[in-house]
Amino acid sequence: MKILDILAVDSIVPELKGRTKKLVLEELIDAVKQNKPNIDSDRLMKVLLERERLGSTGIGDGIAIPHGKLKDIDDLVLSFGRSIEGIDFESMDGKPVHLFFLLVAPEACAGIHLRALAKIARLLKNGTVRKRLAKVENRDDIFSIIQQEDEDF
Repeated sequence: MKILDILAVDSIVPELKGRTKKLVLEELIDAVKQNKPNIDSDRLMKVLLERERLGSTGIGDGIAIPHGKLKDIDDLVLSFGRSIEGIDFESMDGKPVHLFFLLVAPEACAGIHLRALAKIARLLKNGTVRKRLAKVENRDDIFSIIQQEDEDF
């Protein structure tokens, strides 16, 4: 599986406007809905906030991968958002988060969900990739970087 199998260019937010965890999640949910308009935003927000209560999905190094499962979807869906300024996402290292992937999986889907999380984490753990994503101007450039790196995995 490639990241671009589940991420569409119109699900990329080049500059998140929200300054709180909840506002950022709302923007990322809106981006997911670009390709999955039938997703229940309120229900997804509830699932994501419940997951965040278990422990922040801010994994450090300026990265967060909020994720959750819904029973009314058939396959994985992903959105990406970037904050140049950084957001307090209660990250494990206490630092602001700049790069976000929101992953939504079908409720009955465990294995592929975990593989997608691992693949995203590996991609963003690469410092060069994070720097490149921070420097580009628009969603097409972000998509292009992810596409190039996705080929290497």
